[in-house]
Amino acid sequence: MVSDGLVHDPDAVVAVHRSYFDAGANIAITDSYQANIPAFVKAGLTQEQSGKMIFDSVKLAQRARSEYEQTLTDEVRQEKPLLIAGSVGPYGAYLADGSEYTGDYSLTQQEYQDFHRARLNLLEGAGIDLFAFETQPNFAEAKALVNLLQNEFSGIPAWLSFSVTDQAKLCDGTPLTQAVEYFNQFPDIVAIGVNCTAMANIEALIQVIAKATDKPIIVYPNNGDTYDPVTKTWELNPNAKSFSELVPKWRAAGASLIGGCCRTTPADIQEISASFKA
Repeated sequence: MVSDGLVHDPDAVVAVHRSYFDAGANIAITDSYQANIPAFVKAGLTQEQSGKMIFDSVKLAQRARSEYEQTLTDEVRQEKPLLIAGSVGPYGAYLADGSEYTGDYSLTQQEYQDFHRARLNLLEGAGIDLFAFETQPNFAEAKALVNLLQNEFSGIPAWLSFSVTDQAKLCDGTPLTQAVEYFNQFPDIVAIGVNCTAMANIEALIQVIAKATDKPIIVYPNNGDTYDPVTKTWELNPNAKSFSELVPKWRAAGASLIGGCCRTTPADIQEISASFKA
């Protein structure tokens, strides 16, 4: 699966990014989570076209930022830096079988790095402010990614957010505490956390993470709807709570970077933004 918007409707990608900035977001995550050269080539694009799609994912986010910044006063613009984070999803996202929620795959460190290197180069070349290593379910892959960051992209900050079970483990079974403690040593990892887990799991996960790192904690849950990787459909969560109710609890537990993942909307970001201003 590749990003339909990048290929067929780039203006829609800009409009989506802009809607989140308008709602109060400080960071836009590029439309490159599942975008990678092997996936685009498999879909029929050339290598050159594939690279352009990933490069353009940054340019579209930058365009939305620029349009939004034009609505701000100079004073507000200085007080509210707006960042573009280059999304780097796991190898499991390329497999498109739901394995970013299981971590059930295994490559060598070199194979992981060879898979991710081209995308990182393209995102860097397009001018991202930082990388978002997100929905990472596999400890070995995360180690390979951070090793690649340190050795070939040193000086570019990144956040690292894990895909976890509700038992405070990465999806591959690695204890979350072990993973957080390991990555706490790397200076270019500027925040550690979790994403794409249910909102009900977040507070307890923050408490676990806070005991294992002195870095800022980032959390951006989904809205609790359940994804079926076979039918590629969502089942609605009948017990979903609002961000306005939960964000104060997450901040009190130690989270300082808060957003939304799958099935969240600009209205949710507006709630989060309002909670930070309260």
